[in-house]
Amino acid sequence: MKYCTILSLVAAAAALQLNLNAASVHSTDLLKVVKAQTPLKLDPPGTPRKLASDGNVGGIMDNSFFVEEAYNQETGVVQHIFNGIYGVDRLPGPDDKSLALVFTQEWPVFSQTHQFSYTVPYYFAETAGQSDNGFGDVLLNYRYQAYFSEDTLRAFAPRFSLVLPTGNNDDGLGEDTVGYQWNLPFSTAVGDSWFAHANAGLTYLPDAGPSPGNDLLHYNVGASAIYAPTRNLHFMLEWIGLWNEGPGASGGLEREFEAILAPGIRRAFDLANDSQLVIGLGVPIGLTSSAPDFGVFLYLSFEHGFLRKQK
Repeated sequence: MKYCTILSLVAAAAALQLNLNAASVHSTDLLKVVKAQTPLKLDPPGTPRKLASDGNVGGIMDNSFFVEEAYNQETGVVQHIFNGIYGVDRLPGPDDKSLALVFTQEWPVFSQTHQFSYTVPYYFAETAGQSDNGFGDVLLNYRYQAYFSEDTLRAFAPRFSLVLPTGNNDDGLGEDTVGYQWNLPFSTAVGDSWFAHANAGLTYLPDAGPSPGNDLLHYNVGASAIYAPTRNLHFMLEWIGLWNEGPGASGGLEREFEAILAPGIRRAFDLANDSQLVIGLGVPIGLTSSAPDFGVFLYLSFEHGFLRKQK
């Protein structure tokens, strides 16, 4: 199942790319605690509140590589995301290798509360000396911003995705069925320089098993910590766990657990008209025998406004 494992990792990375742009938020403060020995004092009227976005964490509120962040796209801003991931499984004979090119586009629907996006993957894979390439299954994604705090950048945004059977199942590039995916991402800033994110989700693929009536059910969890030494630079450490169901050696279904650790780095460049370019590099490392042994993840994102600002 390792060949399918590489592609499932790529699909997971593609599906978990739904977040907010690098917008800043502003508010005002009412109270300030001085020393423990002194009484509580009121700040002068109009004193700005120190928000999480005022620190280094406010510079890049962009996509993680494998763990989904819980920030929807801001009203009037569209994001274009290109991912490339190369994976290798070392085997006694020829190694299994894969390259995936994935494009995602994210649009706010009237406001930041609702977001629509789509994900289109194209795979190049080599297994047992045989090469295949082609489009994978396309995902149509809707996400609801259920909670967002400007003070702490704490957010929760459940997502539902429709998996379309556009990939060739005979070549191992698709599931040959309409599938459904749910994910529950949670995000928060920790102080001025740290982000923490957590995910839990599942993918349901009816009649995708080896026999008629065999439904496949995959589970995913993930967590990440991101350190921002400056507003435009992030150091990232992500962990994901996947419980994938598929054909077993006996002809029935079996479930394999894949764990992956991925250190990474990303850098933002603020451009004219409030647009932003983000480039990133990650190194996914397999922690279990069923996961890809190692890989390289490349990330490129560009976001810009699409609505004319009113004067």
